Amino acid sequence: MRLYPEEIFDSVEDVPYAREYGRGVRGIIFDIDNTLVPHGAPADGRTEAFFRMLKESGFRTCLISNNNEKRVRPFAERVGAEFTCKAGKPLRKGYLAAMAAMETKKEETLFIGDQILTDVLGANNAGIRSFLVRPVAPETDPFQVRLKRILERPVLFFFRRKTGKTSKNR
Repeated sequence: MRLYPEEIFDSVEDVPYAREYGRGVRGIIFDIDNTLVPHGAPADGRTEAFFRMLKESGFRTCLISNNNEKRVRPFAERVGAEFTCKAGKPLRKGYLAAMAAMETKKEETLFIGDQILTDVLGANNAGIRSFLVRPVAPETDPFQVRLKRILERPVLFFFRRKTGKTSKNR
């Protein structure tokens, strides 16, 4: 089902990146807000170190956001990642632009985000493997995202029921 992620993790730090590298992943696309930092927060030292580790491990990275360049560019520059803003998630165009920026193919690319109805659906529509992570700070979500999370609950319920896959806190 296009709404199902391949796997669910508590945070981006819990993803087994060495395993994914061994599977041929060379590029990782990340959502920003509530995937990497609380909604609207700037990149911090922890995020910079995380992206440095990914680069040292051989990954290319790209940030994808429906937000504008004013929000996305400074974050991307601080962590040293490519970026695509006003991506139109869940449409495919932003994901395809991210792969072009990283020079990766679909089978070499992984997407990580915190929302099913935009992030996971968009990645799956683009033919990219998708991982879902627990939101960093759901209390910072704008109203429309809070509504989407309510709609996501039955999807998560049936995903867990069908696959037996879950994360500790999601």
